[in-house]
Amino acid sequence: MEIFKEIEPLRAFLKESRHRQLSIGLVPTMGALHEGHLSLIRVSKSQNAITVCTIYVNPTQFNNAGDLLKYPRTIENDIALLEKGGCDVLFFPENEEMYKTEGSLKFDFGQLDKVLEGEFRPGHFSGVALVVSKFFNIVQPDRAYFGQKDFQQFKIISRLVEELKFNIELPFIPTLREPDGLAMSSRNLRLNKDERTKALVIFRSLQLAKKELQKGTSLTKVKQMVRSLSESEKGVRLEYFEVADSDNLTILENVTTRDRCIMLIAGFVGEIRLIDNMFLREDES
Repeated sequence: MEIFKEIEPLRAFLKESRHRQLSIGLVPTMGALHEGHLSLIRVSKSQNAITVCTIYVNPTQFNNAGDLLKYPRTIENDIALLEKGGCDVLFFPENEEMYKTEGSLKFDFGQLDKVLEGEFRPGHFSGVALVVSKFFNIVQPDRAYFGQKDFQQFKIISRLVEELKFNIELPFIPTLREPDGLAMSSRNLRLNKDERTKALVIFRSLQLAKKELQKGTSLTKVKQMVRSLSESEKGVRLEYFEVADSDNLTILENVTTRDRCIMLIAGFVGEIRLIDNMFLREDES
């Protein structure tokens, strides 16, 4: 695996690959890699001649300085996992390489980045869009891979590609889960044993909501049930549970089994913030 920490050598390497008409897949990450990331690597390798993974904890997408400092960093293990997974290129830049000056460019996606995560993490998606735009510009991939767990992020990046006319495909990759249902996440590394057990209430809440909504239970009642379930676990605090149109993330007030919609949830287990989501209809998965 080729490892680059600077932009220009990476560009030179990829330019040669393009001259050979080799397709390039990009998997952007913030490190602390797990099987979910590796599943994206595998899909990219199946669809492209060269797979590039980026590891960069992007400061502009954190609106909580403490969260940025505590974000897990496991670069030696990450490199070992990528090599084992057959990744071709790792781009692992320092802040000074990505931001010569303080990043001041802002993105506005209208309502799409004001709801859900955008409501509770103002400025987050502007920072995501900024760093992803940089990676798209540096790597110029044919395809880029993002997981369903960060569904709102996927919709934001889809809008970014559409608006800025990036010639990039965005395959949609379903969430990978632990055997007990917990969505794989780098933040899971910060959970102690007791918190790891309690975190399952996030997944159970989505299962409960899906079952009740498919039975015809009102959304208002389902929201009450989800809050009661989450609050039954000491140390767990629900931040939001919403059902949204899966095309444009408009928050829904009423739901039928015919609607194309997705259930989204965020909550704290101790001080660790976790998110998850689930489609209401199986044919959208």
